[in-house]
Amino acid sequence: MHDNLKAPVLLAGCGYMAAEYAKVLDALNAPYICVGRGEQSAKRFSEAMSHDVIVGGLEKYVNENEAPETAVVAVNIDSLAESTKLLIKAGAKKILVEKPAGITVDEIKDVANTAKEYGANVYVAYNRRFHASTIAAEKIIEQDGGVKSFYFDFTEWLHLFDDDRLKASVCKNLIFANSSHVLDLAFYLGGVPKKMDCYVNGEASWYGEADIYCGSGITRNDALFSYHANWNGPGRWFLEIVTNHHKLIFKPLEQLHIQKMKTVAIEKESIDDSLDTMYKPGLYLQTKAFLFDSDNGRLLTVHNQLENALLYKKIANGN
Repeated sequence: MHDNLKAPVLLAGCGYMAAEYAKVLDALNAPYICVGRGEQSAKRFSEAMSHDVIVGGLEKYVNENEAPETAVVAVNIDSLAESTKLLIKAGAKKILVEKPAGITVDEIKDVANTAKEYGANVYVAYNRRFHASTIAAEKIIEQDGGVKSFYFDFTEWLHLFDDDRLKASVCKNLIFANSSHVLDLAFYLGGVPKKMDCYVNGEASWYGEADIYCGSGITRNDALFSYHANWNGPGRWFLEIVTNHHKLIFKPLEQLHIQKMKTVAIEKESIDDSLDTMYKPGLYLQTKAFLFDSDNGRLLTVHNQLENALLYKKIANGN
């Protein structure tokens, strides 16, 4: 067991993301107890990770066992908020919950209020903040004197969500459930908006009240920004940041390309991304920061996520 851990971490969930966290926990020599719900997913996890799963669900586990001090919540997205609140009320004091911690403002607010009431520290796992490309971009931004402007696109590929269960529980809040991956990275690197004008168009459907999004604003550090997304047209996620000396291009988001002043050439930045190729990108450094208090402010608290969620709601609904 790592010296900084007093007890094993509780890993809630035994699906794909839980397995990705388990790989990192093993690499960090951090013991964990995995609690799952379904027999089939538990079997797949056990076979892949050579680690037992306690089945029966999280509620049953906390009712029958001492509350964990530290937990990672990697359950289905529509169960994130309830599972996190359950652990807080059971006595967990330090929780990393998979993004977005809730699929509505009300769910995220409920988690934040519960954390405050019980004195728990809850962080939301936006792993792109820990990508090697993001860390490299931060250094360039600092050297160049800050961000001057940025632009991002969060166009969704709706055919990837053509599932009745997803449509009913998640995709009606798709900006929270998926697009917030882009929004969080954009506002993390570019800055938090102090003013933002948002416009929407299109017809209501299973994924929300609109399918075309456009807007602009200014951050607290006076950087101008704009965004666009058209979910009924071709496109992809990307982010472009402009400083006094560079344009930083995340297209795809996992990679960093750079355009320098007085040139049209765009070159891929050479960075050490070995941890992002060995594990799910960003997950190793994020989990390490969470467990051993080494994040340097990069981890997102659930209280800050609530502030962000209000911005996401405005983007989803327009002015």
